Formats: sequence, structure tokens, C-alpha cells
Amino acid sequence: MPELPGWERLLAAARRSLERTGGSLTGSVSLSAPDEQERLAVIGVTGVHRPAGVSRVTVRLAELDSFLRAAHGIGLAEAVGPFRDRPGERAREAVGRDAVLAVAAAGRHATEPWYLAFVETLRRDGTLTRIVRSGLPFEQVVAVLDALPADGEPMPVFAEQVLGDTKALADGPVRGLVLRALAAWHEVPAPAGAEQERALWELAGVVPDDLASQVLVLNLPAAGGLLGEWLTSAAAAQVPLRVTLHQLRLAPLAISAAEVFVCENPAVLRAAAGLVTAPLICTEGVPSAALHALLGFLAPDTVIRWRNDFDWTGVRLTAAALHRYPGAVPWRMTAADYAAPGSHGVALAGAAAATPWDPELAASMAATGRAVMEERLIDLLLNDLRRR
Repeated sequence: MPELPGWERLLAAARRSLERTGGSLTGSVSLSAPDEQERLAVIGVTGVHRPAGVSRVTVRLAELDSFLRAAHGIGLAEAVGPFRDRPGERAREAVGRDAVLAVAAAGRHATEPWYLAFVETLRRDGTLTRIVRSGLPFEQVVAVLDALPADGEPMPVFAEQVLGDTKALADGPVRGLVLRALAAWHEVPAPAGAEQERALWELAGVVPDDLASQVLVLNLPAAGGLLGEWLTSAAAAQVPLRVTLHQLRLAPLAISAAEVFVCENPAVLRAAAGLVTAPLICTEGVPSAALHALLGFLAPDTVIRWRNDFDWTGVRLTAAALHRYPGAVPWRMTAADYAAPGSHGVALAGAAAATPWDPELAASMAATGRAVMEERLIDLLLNDLRRR
């Protein structure tokens, strides 16, 4: 179609209308403050005079279509060129969202509250629509979640077993959605940075890197291979030793400790170094696969005295440890210990958690609304360790 004076804004307005309605010719378009060429174009289409200086002109789409067919042999849809069928897109996206939700509903965890909450956030924040538009294979996300928790498997091995591609979880949107789901599963904030992502994967039993997975140890002699020698020498010198999962997999260890203490913050272990001889292990936050591998070498009757910060994540981690290890008992994790430091720290964040070993603790934390970090209890903790 040749360029026609005064038609540029008319066709642009017509395109927007056709996109909104999926190509319907039943509506009208208007031009505000038309120039002389636009006024004459509308008069030519409608056959109705509009005076010079008119503030607005309106023309029906059906009239535009009829005029173009008679004068140029093409309809309005051809004249405006390719345009989006927005109603059709919305309908297809609705079908796509239903399909994704059906895939989610077929997952192994589909009835669990954390999973339902995860899917609801995808719906609420628009991620579900973005999944449909991008063509992301959501069935891969569900397949990964169905296979979790794993048992300390290297990530490439796990990805190959579940998705047929060793690099499928190294990066990309599938990995991102799985991490969002894992954060909901374990009731922790969405990870920010590689270290938090690694910790979240290890909570699910997948090891991204057996050299990056580490545990900080003090006063824990052991027998077995080179690592056993290192642990024994470090314990004799009362020097902290950082142990990797790779080292723990080189040879079995034999650890004869009757009890071990587990803390969350390195400041506690650093304060204990050189002052106490009791075995102390530091999680440095979320327990790593290396920590779990190390504890797996303890004798079945070993007592594990476990503690974390007094915040909602900390009490969840303590509850998980008490559930995972039959020999685990809380260490300074009671309501009385929470109240001992007097003034409390930062405000509690996130959803509240139960403390089944001492229900009064959760009630007290909720009432106070403040967190107590381990550093405030260092003197009490060191006294416990000195008595061993």
C-alpha cells in the first residue's frame, strides 16, 4: 500500500485496537487535534465533513477497512501489517499456566505445605506466566524436586541421573526455580550468592563441590588415613582445622569421642581454641555435607550437644539436627538460656518455628521478638566446654 498523507496516526491507532481485540472491526478510533491532512483523510473515508480546527475526529474501523479495500484492494489488517493477537495470547497463556500447574500437581511433594506455598508464589508474582512465555521445561523442576532429598551426591552425577545432563543444574532458570523451592522447603530465605546456594543444595543432599563443602573442627582426634593424622595433630596442638568433604571421602575415620559439641558461629570456636580440650565442631550456618559426613564417623553412642543462634532459622536447624541424629541433644537451647543475656539483639525475621525440645522457648522468642546470637553466650558456652 502506498503512503497516504494523514494516515500514519490512523493506522497506528487501528493497530492498537486490532491488537486489543484480536482483529475485531467493531470498534472505532479517534485522533485528537488532527492536522489538515488527517482531517481530510477522515472526511475521505467517512464522507462526512469535519470543519477546520476540529479538536477530535473519530472513524469506525469497519469504514477504514471498506475504504482501503475499495481504494487499494487490501483490508485494514493487511494495511497495518503484522500485529499481536493479545486476546489469543492471553488465552494461550492461560492454557499454558494450567498445564504448568498440572505438572506441579503431579509432583511427589504436591500435598506438602511448603510445595503448595512455592507454587502459589509462582502464580502470585508472575513467574508462572514467565515460565509459559519462555517455554521453560517446568517438568524438569518437578523431576529434580521429586528426586530430593539426595544422599550427598555430587551435583553433576545427580543432574545426569535425573535430567540426563551433567550441567543441567550448573546455571539457568531451572536451577533458579529449584533453589526457590528448596528455600521454601527448608524455610530459609532465598539464597543470595554462591555460598548460600551451595549450603541450600547441601541441605537437600546435593553437593555442588566437595572441596567447597567444609567443616571447622577443634579438638577431635581420629584414626584413619592422612586426615586422621591431621585431626589428631591439630587436636594435640588445640588448633582449629578446616576439613573438606573431599578429604573426608579419602578414607574412613574412627572417632572415639564420647561427646562432641556443635556450635554455629566461628567466633565461639575461635574463643575456645587453646582454652578447652572438649571436641567442638562449627557449622558456620547451615550444616554442610562435610559436617554430616564427619558426624557419620562418630560411634553410635556418641552424644552430640547441638546449638544454633536463637533466631527462627537457628531453631529450625537445631530441630533438624535432633531429628537426624539419635545421639543429638540441645546445648544451651532452652527458654532460660534465651533469657540469660538480658538485652536481646536484632529483630526476629521470617516465619516462627516450633521448638519441640522446649516449647516455652518458641513462645518466649515470639513474645520478645528479638534474636540472640551465640556470641552473647560465649562465656556460658566456654564454661560448659571447660568442664569437659
